Amino acid sequence: LSLDGRLSRTEGLALVAGCAAYTAWAVRMGRRENQALSQDVRSEVAPERGSLAARMLLPMVLLIVGIVLLIVGARWLVESAVCIARWAGVGELVIGLTIVAGGTSLPELATSVMAAWRGERDIAVGNIVGSNIFNILMVLGGSAVLASNGMTVATAALWFDIPIMIVVAVSCLPIFMTGGSISRWEGAFFFLYYLLYASFLVVYGGPFRGMTAGHAVLMGFAAPLLLATLLVLLRHRLGRKAAAGASQVAKTQAAGTGPRDEE
Repeated sequence: LSLDGRLSRTEGLALVAGCAAYTAWAVRMGRRENQALSQDVRSEVAPERGSLAARMLLPMVLLIVGIVLLIVGARWLVESAVCIARWAGVGELVIGLTIVAGGTSLPELATSVMAAWRGERDIAVGNIVGSNIFNILMVLGGSAVLASNGMTVATAALWFDIPIMIVVAVSCLPIFMTGGSISRWEGAFFFLYYLLYASFLVVYGGPFRGMTAGHAVLMGFAAPLLLATLLVLLRHRLGRKAAAGASQVAKTQAAGTGPRDEE
């Protein structure tokens, strides 16, 4: 949609419709999972329903207060960061890709860290994945709808930042699909590459960064290193998965031969 350098209102409506369709699908799947709960779990939850309103009053108040403080704090953070960045002579696109993006993502970081710390890893992962889906479909699409002439897509973003975003998203798949978890060193790997990307934006944040020396360094060194690292991660994951499968087979065989030996 961005290849022509602009997101029109029609294309924005298509993105918003995609967000609505995804939300409807997610709600439907959530209801199916809820209906699949065992009768024992439902019976445990049922006695608490009588006091649901009383138990939810304080959480609802705290939720509203938290949202208000979040909006105010995020606005202060972004406005202050933009003023400092403009004073330093950094372009608006670089500001949006780094300071503004980081400022609006701080609540997600705090939420995911707290959820992971408390063992609610589904919330931690769902918060990040859902936020990216919502930002691309609803925020970007809604902005294109509300803008008078749609949204202009910068050439630098079209040929560098958006492809980087796609590559990073795809690079998560080997880790997610083969291991079912993200280790600390894998998280550190992604974090370090974000620092590399942010540093590149700050140092080579010109009107068009596609042909700079920094781009050559990034494409000639960082991209192959990223690919090689992902291949190592994938091989490590598959090897560990195969070892776990072999161990499970050995345990199953041992459990199956145990009773026969006793007989």
